[in-house]
Formats: sequence, C-alpha cells, structure tokens
Amino acid sequence: MDRTDEKYTSTSEKQLPIPPPSPYFGRHNGVSKSGLSCKGCCSVPGGKQDTWDRLFDEGYGADVLIRTDHGGVIYAHANILGMASPVLRGMLQSRGRRSSRKRSISICGVPPEAVHVFIRFLYSACYDEQKLDEYALQLLMLSHAYVVPHLKRLCEQRIEQRLITSEDTIDIFQLALLCDAPRLSLICHRFILNNFKAVVATDGWKAMKNSHPILERTIMESLVDEDAIRNERTRKANARNVYVELYEAMETLVRICREACCTVGPHKKPSEKEQGACHHDPACKGLELLLRHFGGCKKRVHGGCVQCRRMWQLLDLHSHLCADSDICKVPLCRDFKQKRGNQNKKLEKKWRILVKKIVRSKSITGAPFFSLDSS
Repeated sequence: MDRTDEKYTSTSEKQLPIPPPSPYFGRHNGVSKSGLSCKGCCSVPGGKQDTWDRLFDEGYGADVLIRTDHGGVIYAHANILGMASPVLRGMLQSRGRRSSRKRSISICGVPPEAVHVFIRFLYSACYDEQKLDEYALQLLMLSHAYVVPHLKRLCEQRIEQRLITSEDTIDIFQLALLCDAPRLSLICHRFILNNFKAVVATDGWKAMKNSHPILERTIMESLVDEDAIRNERTRKANARNVYVELYEAMETLVRICREACCTVGPHKKPSEKEQGACHHDPACKGLELLLRHFGGCKKRVHGGCVQCRRMWQLLDLHSHLCADSDICKVPLCRDFKQKRGNQNKKLEKKWRILVKKIVRSKSITGAPFFSLDSS
C-alpha cells in the first residue's frame, strides 16, 4: 500500500460530520487598476499593488527564469519568490547566485498559463477571476506543493463553491486528499454520497475504480454507514410520531370523559359548537368510534376483539399517565391503578418506559405540554 492509499483509508467514518464554516480569507478585498481581484492578509494601498503588478508584467530587474511546459518562460525576482514561498526559496538557494547568468527553475506538469497566474499571485495576491476558476485545480496543486497557504485556501473556497459537479467530484476528491485539504475532501465525500448514482456513472469513477480500489471500497463502506444512519433516523422519527399520536389520544380521552366533546361523553348530546369541533378533530373522531364499539361489543368481557383490546390498552395507558385516579372521570382508571400492584415487574417496567417516551416525544415536538389528569 502506498502513501496515497493510506490517505484514502483515513477517510472512512461512521458518520460524516458537517463541514465547518469556510475560513475568512483576509482583511483586504478589492480590485487593482489592472482589473485583477486582490486578496491579501493585510490592507495594502492600491498604488503599491499596481507597482508590484507592473514589476511582474514588465520583468524589470528580473534575475530568475521560470521554465514551464511547451518552452514557456516567465521572468521573476528571486527575493519576491523567496519571501512568498519557502519551497521556491530553497530551490533558488540550492542553485546559488551567479553574476553572469540568471538562475533558472522549472515548474512543469501544469498549463503554462496556470503557472503565470500562480507567480502573479506571489507578487501582489491579485488574480483574474475567470482564470482562477479555469485553473483552480492546478493552482491548488501549486499552492500546496510550494506552500502558499493564502492561495490554497482561496482555491479550496473557489472549488467548493463553483466547481463540484457529478462529473468532476471524484477528481476533486482525490486531489483534495493528496493536497491535504480536509474541508474540501469532506464536502466532496458528502456530495458523492448524496449523488451516488450520478457520480458512479462518470468516467472519473471508472478511472478511480481501476487506479485506487481502496478509495472505492472506502466510499462504498461510508455509503452503507450513511444509509444505516438515515434508516435509523427515519425509524426514530416514525416511533416519535407514534408516541405523539398516543399522547394526543390520551388528551382526547380525557376531554371526552370530562367535557363531553363527543356524543359518547357523559352528557351524550354536546352543543353544536362542540360537535362541530369534534368532527374536525381526527383523533377525537377515531376515538369516538372506538368507544362506541367498546360500549356495545359483546365479546369484550371475554377478551374481546382487536378493537376492544386496543381500547383496554388505551385505558391502561391512561392510568399510567393519570396524576390523580381518585377524581379521574375516565372509566376504569382507578381499577387499573389498583391492579398494578399485582402486575409483573418486567411488564410494569415496559409501561414506565413507554410513558417516559410518550411524554418526552410530546415535549420534543415543541407543542404545549398538557397535564393528563382529569380534575
């Protein structure tokens, strides 16, 4: 396993965290007279920036030749390159100072125009917006290789805001891992998981699958973990909805027995206003039908049917939630509490857990908490 494979294996996580906020890229943002955007770590007068741009463009007093692919040459100044990049400083020092000839260094493997944008940034932290977008990936490599952190952060921000697509995200992900850009790699990783079908159909995925199978396996494992987390989140949400429905059923049961909001209440015939409100409440209407069946079913004494058993469970649940059974108007509330002493301890523990989850789920939803006593 090579070093790049070790970087890939380190990205496997049980749950991908949300990326942190993007860092702030300097206190000075502006546009120079040449029309270039400027980003630096301090506020610099525009005239000074224009002077540095002219120094780069005109090559006045240049003492370094930067050779690029296809025979390109860029004239630069050793002092500026050395102050902007410790790597370039070491390269220039290793070549020594010669009075008769300019020192020469080579920056190859990327388009010559990308090298031109890179060297210009070293002079005045200025860049052309369009060219920065065009060569953002190459500039990220150069800024990482030559240790130019301001340009590296700028490229990361540009890529994550504008360049991450289903077609390119695999290449960007691999580059982010190689260039030690954790925020960018995390954003690409999440993008791959959220758009997996589109990403897996691209040429970049097929090339990565052949060249770096360890990275493919890592992504597949994280996809499985993400699905498991999503399913667990869905399961908990569904369970919470059930607990909320049970809580609402308990409130409705108390209201029916205390305020006669249905025709099955203690007064049998509610007012038109109460009856109208009742018909607009699905929980109240459903519980009314269940109570009607429970009151007229002939099997309920001998265990009853499915609907009767459900009603018995609701009444038992109410007795566990009721604060004062002595004044409660819900049928059998006191009887259930009295029989609870003879109940199996394991079963009683399950009831307590259910009651706790019902009350907690109601408070989590942000809805107002109502006491379930019938006083």
